[in-house]
Amino acid sequence: MPGSSATASVTFPAAGRIPAAAGIGLRHPHHRALLDGDRRTGWLEAHAENYMTGGWIRHVLGRLREAYPLSLHGVGLSLGGAAPLDRDHLERLRQLVRQTEPGLVSEHVAWTGMGGLYLNDLLPLPWTEEALANLVAHVGQTQDALGRTILIENPSSYLAFRHSEMSEPAFLVEACRRSGCGLLLDVNNVFVSARNLGFDPEAYLQAIPGELVGEIHLAGHSRQDVEGVELRIDDHGSAVAPEVWALYRQTIARIGPRPTLIEWDSSIPDLPVLLAEAAKADAVLSGYGGAGVAGEDRHAVA
Repeated sequence: MPGSSATASVTFPAAGRIPAAAGIGLRHPHHRALLDGDRRTGWLEAHAENYMTGGWIRHVLGRLREAYPLSLHGVGLSLGGAAPLDRDHLERLRQLVRQTEPGLVSEHVAWTGMGGLYLNDLLPLPWTEEALANLVAHVGQTQDALGRTILIENPSSYLAFRHSEMSEPAFLVEACRRSGCGLLLDVNNVFVSARNLGFDPEAYLQAIPGELVGEIHLAGHSRQDVEGVELRIDDHGSAVAPEVWALYRQTIARIGPRPTLIEWDSSIPDLPVLLAEAAKADAVLSGYGGAGVAGEDRHAVA
């Protein structure tokens, strides 16, 4: 369980592909420890926007890319926004992808601003046909620009739109099928949304076809009392909750091993703490033949 034994047992693929093993989110406090010494985890995931400016930070990413399979995770493309995609932002992402050749590229099913105004939040969509068509068009534009398939991540939700026309899983599955993209399944987000909105997280996960899932996210969340109502906040500031681990084990048992990221973005712990969480995921994955190669590019470009 916690420790490095499970991670050490996996067989890593050639650089570029993401193994069906546990990885960790790349954070500045851990750069030096990851650059020094032996390989510490199966793969790394970097927030794309943190490395778009070039300079020293891009150099560090390049050094780490030489040692670890890399996934890029975007937070600012606003795929769900009604406004056209920011072409400058998309070009910066394209250049970063070209230079780092990540095994996976992902973005959120959300919107983050419009008209040149950027909001530092991942804002929700209504699950409507209109929103679906808009999302699919933006995913297609992104995939065409990058020349590869991307993954889209299910959001954590704190409200539900009355005029939604379908369930969230149905919306995501249809978006994947129409655009040819895959799904980054955030199990913590499913649990947080289920507790906030009152649906069954197991039924949600059962509605997701396994073949669409290219990566899984796990993270911690917090609880707040808002005027007597419990609210779960997806703050990535603690260890993964036992209920989320249980859902994760059920998911892996159903769909098989997938690359699994431990996100810990606030109150960032020492690296050994983060690696211990990753080892827990590796222990689950190894029970189902994990550490294969994922991230095949299903969006082939001639």
